[in-house]
Amino acid sequence: MPSKEELVAHFTSRLAFETDASDVHADLESKKNFVLVDVRGQSSWDQGHIVGSIHMPHAEIAERATKEIPLDTPVVVYCWGPGCNGAHKGALNFALLGYQVKEMIGGFEYWAREGYKIEDVNGPVVRAQDALTVPLNSISCDC
Repeated sequence: MPSKEELVAHFTSRLAFETDASDVHADLESKKNFVLVDVRGQSSWDQGHIVGSIHMPHAEIAERATKEIPLDTPVVVYCWGPGCNGAHKGALNFALLGYQVKEMIGGFEYWAREGYKIEDVNGPVVRAQDALTVPLNSISCDC
């Protein structure tokens, strides 16, 4: 069994590298300084993405990032969801360039399921909150 110190170090480390949809939403609402980057391909972006995010597929980060995002601006990346490692690839590519970067766990799937603003190529998309991801009568995670 891990020691208390090992457990604290592990979970502290995870919080330094990961965030979730409710925290990103709160940070966007409070106008916190960071850029939210969708690292999925074009067809996924066209199908739906987070309002206010920018589209930069992970394969294009090395070429585009320093031209489009100041190096001192924190970055949060997301891909489709828990079954996708695109956010890991995107975060690694930003880290290699020297950015402070976090991965939004749950990705677009959980953002949409929690009922936050999304849009597709035709404009805003309205979706109901998924009762399995959002506590009743609440707009944020109580975890």
